[in-house]
Amino acid sequence: MNKKELLDRFSHSGEERTLLARALDKLELAQNRGIPAHTPFLSPGEQTALSDLLSAWGTPRHLFWGGYPDAERRVCAFLPDWQEADDFSAEPEGPLAALEARFPQGADPGHRDILGSLMGLGITREKLGDILLPEPGRCQVIALRESLPILLSQWEGAGRWRSHLEEIPLDRLAPRPAQVKTIRDTVATPRLDAVLAAGFSLSRSKAASYISAGKVAVNHRDCLKGDRQVAEGDVLTCRGLGKCVVKEVPGQSKKGRTMLVLERYL
Repeated sequence: MNKKELLDRFSHSGEERTLLARALDKLELAQNRGIPAHTPFLSPGEQTALSDLLSAWGTPRHLFWGGYPDAERRVCAFLPDWQEADDFSAEPEGPLAALEARFPQGADPGHRDILGSLMGLGITREKLGDILLPEPGRCQVIALRESLPILLSQWEGAGRWRSHLEEIPLDRLAPRPAQVKTIRDTVATPRLDAVLAAGFSLSRSKAASYISAGKVAVNHRDCLKGDRQVAEGDVLTCRGLGKCVVKEVPGQSKKGRTMLVLERYL
């Protein structure tokens, strides 16, 4: 399958096609010229699309990395033959950098405040990775190193609060452990609308309305089919509600209903 055929098969929109085509250009740079190359930061959905394409390409040497192991937003690095994954992720002057901002006592800017102030500088979302809030009054931002001079010189604060900035090494990042709620429930059949309703404490009709409105994704792929069968390990996301993971499908109850163990991220 050639490049055009791959893009035709795996692109679901013009925007996604452009993103995937640029990623393949980076891949060819690493393979043909031995130059390390990487994409901008990708959302989970974009990472899924690129993973599917790379699998069809033959799974070339690559690494998804966002600065720490469980990062949500990550770049895809394409590794020449001479470069190992550990060398890329541990390189002190690698393509990813981190900033820590400390705010005055009593200040507690949220994720939206931080992101809004950063994008107000003219920095696009693809240049920014995860925004971590280890504790009140302190935040850490992962960004492409090329954006670091602008951030250090122009980012003065978030909301009404000014901040003190410093660059920090990636090993000082302090992501907070995810807070999850375990839900045990049964459904007549493991359809998407039924499982979504169980995971987010919704009525079946309300869950169906979220799906038909295009607000629901399964494994980071938009899904408009309420009757899609959900399996163990699937990740369900709903805009405005968050994320839920199907951890186990233990079997059938005595009444013939499908048992579920779900984890909802709070």
